[in-house]
Amino acid sequence: MEDAYARSVTEVLNFFGVDPKRGLTDAQVTQHARLYGKNVLPEEKRASFWKLVLKQFDDLLVKILIVAALVSFVLALINGDTGLTAFLEPSVILMILAANAAVGVITETNAEKALEELRAYQADIATVLRNGCFSILPATELVPGDIVEVAVGCKIPADMRMIEMLSNQLRVDQAILTGESCSVEKELESTTATNVVYQDKTNILFSGTVVVAGRARAIVVGVGTHTAMGGIHDSMLRTEDEVTPLKKKLDEFGTFLAKVIAGICVLVWIVNIGHFRDPAHGGFLRGAIHYFKIAVALAVAAIPEGLPAVVTTCLALGTKRMARLNAIVRSLPSVETLGCTTVICSDKTGTLTTNMMSASKVCVLHTVQHAPVISEYSVSGTTYTPEGTIFDSTGLQLELPAQSPCLLHIAMCSALCNESILQYNPDKGNYEKIGESTEVALRVLAEKIGLPGFDSMPSSLNMLSKHERASYCNHYWEDHFKKISVADFTRDRKMMSVLCSRNQLQIMFSKGAPESIISRCTNILCNDDGSTIPLTTSIRAELESRFHSFAGKETLRCLALAYKRMPMGLQSLSHNDENDLTFIGLVGMLDPPREEVRNAMLSCMTAGIRVIVVTGDNKSTAESLCRKIGAFDHLADLAGHSYTATEFEELPALQKTLALQRMALFTRVEPSHKRMLVEALRHQNEVVAMTGDGVNDAPALKKADIGIAMGSGTAVAKSASDMVLADDNFATIVAAVAEGRAIYNNTKQFIRYMISSNIGEVVCIFVAAVLGIPDTLAPVQLLWVNLVTDGLPATAIGFNKQDSDVMKAKPRKVNEAVVSGWLFFRYLVIGGL
Repeated sequence: MEDAYARSVTEVLNFFGVDPKRGLTDAQVTQHARLYGKNVLPEEKRASFWKLVLKQFDDLLVKILIVAALVSFVLALINGDTGLTAFLEPSVILMILAANAAVGVITETNAEKALEELRAYQADIATVLRNGCFSILPATELVPGDIVEVAVGCKIPADMRMIEMLSNQLRVDQAILTGESCSVEKELESTTATNVVYQDKTNILFSGTVVVAGRARAIVVGVGTHTAMGGIHDSMLRTEDEVTPLKKKLDEFGTFLAKVIAGICVLVWIVNIGHFRDPAHGGFLRGAIHYFKIAVALAVAAIPEGLPAVVTTCLALGTKRMARLNAIVRSLPSVETLGCTTVICSDKTGTLTTNMMSASKVCVLHTVQHAPVISEYSVSGTTYTPEGTIFDSTGLQLELPAQSPCLLHIAMCSALCNESILQYNPDKGNYEKIGESTEVALRVLAEKIGLPGFDSMPSSLNMLSKHERASYCNHYWEDHFKKISVADFTRDRKMMSVLCSRNQLQIMFSKGAPESIISRCTNILCNDDGSTIPLTTSIRAELESRFHSFAGKETLRCLALAYKRMPMGLQSLSHNDENDLTFIGLVGMLDPPREEVRNAMLSCMTAGIRVIVVTGDNKSTAESLCRKIGAFDHLADLAGHSYTATEFEELPALQKTLALQRMALFTRVEPSHKRMLVEALRHQNEVVAMTGDGVNDAPALKKADIGIAMGSGTAVAKSASDMVLADDNFATIVAAVAEGRAIYNNTKQFIRYMISSNIGEVVCIFVAAVLGIPDTLAPVQLLWVNLVTDGLPATAIGFNKQDSDVMKAKPRKVNEAVVSGWLFFRYLVIGGL
């Protein structure tokens, strides 16, 4: 069902003929399975080993060499040669070709793992209602119309339409599909918008995404290839591997060389027709065969047999150098492709940002002695690592943050009014979250504030093991306060509260949307002396002004924190208890940009490479980030440079072309838009590098001239890519581009060196043939010269270091020939001499 998001719950249930209280009957399951197919992603038909081997010989120069080997062998037999001499020349040629083919086959067999790994994102089991009973079934047995129950931690087994909410809310992390940095709240209402993207389908649960809060029931509306994940699978299947710019140029050069060789061979034969009857040859036929052998020698002389080996060696050396820069190359030819990249389409979440929500600003009331004074603190640290410092508005570091009354209460509230878990993963060597990213950000903030009453805070925390350190301060507050009752977050209240007791004292801590919390507060905590004063209209206005500044200009995700002393003996909370609160403070959070990205952006601009930021996130959030990282530094204003996917699709064809040439930001996109962007840019003769980390990036990574995946990204993204950044650092791409340019310069130099040497051999044989002089060089001698005498010095050229100004030049033109007509003429002169 394609438009389930636009239909009401009743319409969807009627479409599949299902009773929401009983589910499908066995007869309906059989019928739907036959109608809609299985809930599996089909396996791709892989090319057989022999097809891959034959593919390596599909090259003009290789075919000429095979013909030369066969002709050499046939002529030896006609001449009556036996033993080693008959097989030496063809054997040497075929050995060279076999070695080159082996390298090609190994490279290609490693490439097609992405489609297999996409299956890892399919859920294994599902809780399904059939014949009036719930049972746990393999996810592969689901059919459209099945009623499925999902809860926290569930991986969604198929594309499903929400039909019933079993908790106050349901939130789903769909970052792997859309790239949104925050989890998404799902609802039952149908969507009325037109031109909807995945982000707008708020009543659809997408296959492979994960439930992070709540419980609900939904009806299956798409299985297998008819899911969002199946669409990505199909998109990757349709993408054929493209030839790299260097391979194209070498092929063009090979075609040019083949024509020159054919011309010279025919010329030698025609020029020497008069010598066929020479008595020295012993007859016309033997004379013809003699000059045919010379033509074969000419073909062997003109083709640089060592070239494929030297190119492979040079690319392998580049791969080794890139590995030292944390760029792991999966496909050898892509090393050089980086060198001529003109556009980098970079994913935002997880590539330019850390994809770890972090508290960056805290706002509290300092004092009201003469007039209300609001204090603002900034918080360092961009990951879930519980390390960071807190600075006041003047930039001074707070030595003991927990001694400030408001910061202390923020730490308490952050630790107690929280359902998430922060833990250390020793296998990956980093801190990980379970639950809502905003709640984990509050846990990390509580760790950065530290604990009161210890002079050595928070430095003494560094003495703990990483496992203990993960939530040490959070556990301290959880041990000192006993949780009695929790009022979960609801959409109408936009807040959650927790009732705690400690030393004959009962306190309720609340957190939620600033507008909801501030409107329920009557008092406010002062940071200078810890006193509580009435929340006046002027203080309220000042707080709301700061909130709008955080949420608007700085596009921070804001939460307000408050508390209230409750009567002893209270065992549960009602919504009426959430009034007359005391305001503690405001916390602003964001998915922070990586620290090194700004300098990398500057390097790209200097090198003539355009960066387009591509994200599924909101336009305002993405524009704010782009300003922080310098992506808009060269722009006077954003008109015509920033588009949402819907805005771009509505443009007329001519304006689309102009928009592509100016675009710097592309927001609210889904996987198909990313692939479309790559295709459109390539039609404009751009060489496109695409970066990404999610499943949603895989089709575009595969389609781009060079796909670059993040080391911490999904296995699907890594397998669809040509290169993986081990350190997830955008700046590493810039270093890799410089390496790619150096490799191309070295490749160009050794190709020119080998060609000029080969021209010398051709002229030598050609002149000897024209003058009727006996053979000057035998084909085996030519092979030795081409492979060893020329090959080793050419390989040495591949070791040349990059020029200091390699990143100051503009990218080379894609149609620039490796050996131009003028250069070839120069080499003819040099070779002749």
